[in-house]
Amino acid sequence: MQIIRTVAELRAWSRASRQAGKSVGLAPTMGALHEGHLSLVRAAKASCGAVAASIFVNPTQFGPNEDFAKYPRTFEADCKLLEAEGVDVVFAPTPEEMYPAGAVTFVEVAGLSDRLDGASRPGHFRGVATVVAKLFVAAEPDRAFFGQKDAAQVAVLRRMTADLGLPVELVVCPIVREPDGLAMSSRNRYLSPEERRQALMLSRALQAAQRAAKAGERKTTALIEAAWQVFLTEPSVRIDYIAAVDWATLEPVEEASSEMLFAVAAYVGKTRLIDNFVC
Repeated sequence: MQIIRTVAELRAWSRASRQAGKSVGLAPTMGALHEGHLSLVRAAKASCGAVAASIFVNPTQFGPNEDFAKYPRTFEADCKLLEAEGVDVVFAPTPEEMYPAGAVTFVEVAGLSDRLDGASRPGHFRGVATVVAKLFVAAEPDRAFFGQKDAAQVAVLRRMTADLGLPVELVVCPIVREPDGLAMSSRNRYLSPEERRQALMLSRALQAAQRAAKAGERKTTALIEAAWQVFLTEPSVRIDYIAAVDWATLEPVEEASSEMLFAVAAYVGKTRLIDNFVC
């Protein structure tokens, strides 16, 4: 497994792979890898002849009061996991490589970037769209793999890719959960044992809404209320949002349908967690 630090090297590897008749898959990550990330790598390995994973804690998607400085960085352990999965290349650039001195260009997906997580984290999706666009330019992948847990991010990146006409297929992989239902996240390691127990409110709230939907409830106000009632049993968990939206636009919907994304975000202690399901 190669560790590549520059855009030029990554692009050369990608083009050589394609010249050898291989399709190129990319799994973008910020490191601190868990089974959710590894599921993206496995999906890439299953459908692409050459696979790169990026490890880059992107500074432009963190707000001034967020956890950029303390975001977990476990590069050596991450590389061992990726090598065991048969990844061909790890792209691990410096911030200076991704954002050269004097860089002033950003990618902004208007509208979508201000909804759900974008409403709570101003500028977050501008940073995400910019770094992913840069990764696409660098790696020139045929397919890029993302997790459904970051569903709002997926909506933003789908719109960006379509609007810019980028020749990349976005593949969305299912949420990977702990045995008790908690969605896997690099931020879970911030949780104390008591907070880890409280964090189960997110998946339990979703399950309540899902049960109501499967029982025939179509009004999203009722689904939101079902989730809200679960959160009320754990008042120490602070709700950021409970939302039922169209997955393409992230606009609220009144009726559940096959295009509906039901998403929650909440603070457990100081840690912000997200989870969702798609009808």
